[in-house]
Formats: sequence, structure tokens, C-alpha cells
Amino acid sequence: MELAQRVQTLTPSSTLAITAKAKDLKKQGFDVIGLGAGEPDFNTPEYIMDGAKQAMNNGLTKYTPAGGIAELKLAIIDKFKQDNGLSYNEKQIIVTNGAKHALYTLFQVILNKEDEVIIPSPYWVSYPEQVKLAEGNPIILPAAETNDFKITPTQLEEAITPKTKAVIINSPSNPTGLMYSKEELAALGEVCLKHNIIIVSDEIYEKLIYTSKEHVSIASISDELYNQTIIINGVSKSHAMTGWRIGYAAGNETIIKAMTNLASHSTSNPTSIAQYGALAAYTKDPGDISLEYKKIFAERLDAFYKLIQDIPGMECIKPEGAFYLFPNAKKAAEMNGFATVDEWVAALLEEEKVALVPGSGFGSPDNVRLSYALSIEELTEAANRIHRFVLNHK
Repeated sequence: MELAQRVQTLTPSSTLAITAKAKDLKKQGFDVIGLGAGEPDFNTPEYIMDGAKQAMNNGLTKYTPAGGIAELKLAIIDKFKQDNGLSYNEKQIIVTNGAKHALYTLFQVILNKEDEVIIPSPYWVSYPEQVKLAEGNPIILPAAETNDFKITPTQLEEAITPKTKAVIINSPSNPTGLMYSKEELAALGEVCLKHNIIIVSDEIYEKLIYTSKEHVSIASISDELYNQTIIINGVSKSHAMTGWRIGYAAGNETIIKAMTNLASHSTSNPTSIAQYGALAAYTKDPGDISLEYKKIFAERLDAFYKLIQDIPGMECIKPEGAFYLFPNAKKAAEMNGFATVDEWVAALLEEEKVALVPGSGFGSPDNVRLSYALSIEELTEAANRIHRFVLNHK
């Protein structure tokens, strides 16, 4: 039986695949350290779970509006005001089944066949696939490692064609952990305004920054960029709620209405109980819970980064946010006699039982992504195993 053409070209998520492989090896009794997970290793805070329990006890387990409950939309509006200096109304907000679903729905409503979306690489693995599912063409724009994996306005301008509909900006970035400054965003924004290109600003890691830099939403820079930008965000990373699947999009009212209409026919609504958990996350927080996470991740980053830097053939730019290292492992792979970094990663998992995500899934085949959403003890052991593997194969 032949499948639809739209799914025949899809590439499975490399992050989910490596995590599943690591879990399978663990079930077989192997001592596996998985560095592939894109989620905090903390449990969801108790006050958020209490909010969900209270909702269940109050019978709030029915259908909700397709675009999310009004209370949560208002809480998101308050969040934008406080954190980003942005003003939205309820008609400019849609709550979705995770930030991934917000992106998927957005591309479905803004793209026609063969419309182009510029995607800087390294990129999050699902961006190109979601564009393809909307019958658009992902245009991969390599960002130089020597420029901290960031594209320049000149690069962006040269990539634009009459078919260009949107560009994706992810800051802080998955997989690199690096961020654009306000000045860099403004310069890219000017190019987008000049060519009337929609800016898709993925800000899911905005709360996890470990330098003196502050997160800047490109929509906050000017009224013109505000009108041109769709912001994607959610509670998964900031509040350790990956499994709850609550994300949201904010921006142009016409686009948000179309997204809401599509969601009404595809998912009905985000899970009611999860929405009330997210509402608690934004309204009942006894303090900024992400500050606690930031402190823990910053300590892990400092320790793990030093250990990875000490491994022969591994070169890494220190990330500024998120919870990933993205070292260049090409020299290590060549030193160990492997033709590609992918082969090196596979051998490392087989021999030392350390699961990394190959950079090829992110459009950067010379790199690997290592999540430091584990304890310092586990990270230290993982780094020691990688170091041993490299030395044993020299």
C-alpha cells in the first residue's frame, strides 16, 4: 500500500531516535548514558501539578476552545508584557499542543506549494520537515561556526527569492546554545522588512541563558518588526513540562485565527488539564522557577564544557543558553579512523554506551549535540568515556 508522497520524504527525528536507542540498550541491561534528551531532567514543580489536580477535582476535564482557555491566554499576555515588553490581545494568541504543534500549524496556514522558508543551519531537526509537510521548500542557509553559528544580513539577503515567505530565527538556539544580540536581530529584521518576509521567532529557550546577555525578542525592537513576527514559545523548557505539551504562538491576528481554525479540525484543543497546569505555571509561581534551573544548568555547563574541551579532536564554542553543547568532532572522528562523524557516534554508543546526537540531523555533519540535562556525576562519567574512546582509537 503506497503512502502519501508528503510523508515519503520525511526524515525521522534524530534526537528522538537516539533517545529511543539509548532507552532500548538500558532495557537490555547496559549502563548507557544518554546525552540526546532535549528536556530538563527535573520533575514538573509541585505547584504546577497541584494546579492540574485542582482542575481535575473541579471537573475541568471537558473540551476547551480550540485556541486555548481564556485564562491561560491572559496569563501568556501578562508574561509577554513582563518578560518581553510586548502587548498582545487574546485574538493574537493561540495555545497549542506544544511549541512543535504551533510551528506545524503556522507553516500549514502561511505556506502555499513551493513557497520557501529560509532555515539557518545548524537548525532544530523538525523545521525542514514541517516546511516540507506544508508543501513548502526549506532553504538551508549555513551559518559559519567561525561566526558563532549565526547568519549575517548579507547572507539572508542573498538567499531571498520571489518565493521566499518566511525565515526562522531560533535564539537561544537548539542545537548550538548561541544567541543573537539586539543589534544582530535588528539588522536581520531590516532585511525581512525590506522584502516583506514573515519572521518566525522560536523563543522556547529564552529563560535558560547563562551569560550577562539578555534575551531579546525581535518583535520588541520596533513596531514594524512586531507586525512582521510570529513568536513561538511554551512551558516545556522553562517549567520542566515537556510531557504536558503546552506551547503557544503570538502575532498577526489573521494568522492566529487561521491557526485556530485549523487546530479546531485537527486536535480540537490542547489537553484541558495540561492547560490548567500551564496556567498555574504562569500565575502561581512562588518565584521564578527558571532561576533555579538556570543555576543548576550553569554549573553543569561549566563543568561539562571543560571536560569536553580536554578531549583530543573536540572543539567547542561555549554556549550561552539552552542546555546543549555542539562541539565539532570532525578531527576526533578522523583521528579515530572513521570516515564520518555519524560513524564515530555509532561506534561510541556501541563501545562505550554513550549516546550523542549526530550533527547531521541538524544540518551540521561535523558536529555532535550533547545535552547536559543530567547530573554532573553522569556528565563527568560520559566525558570520561568519550575521552577514553578517543584515546583507545588513536
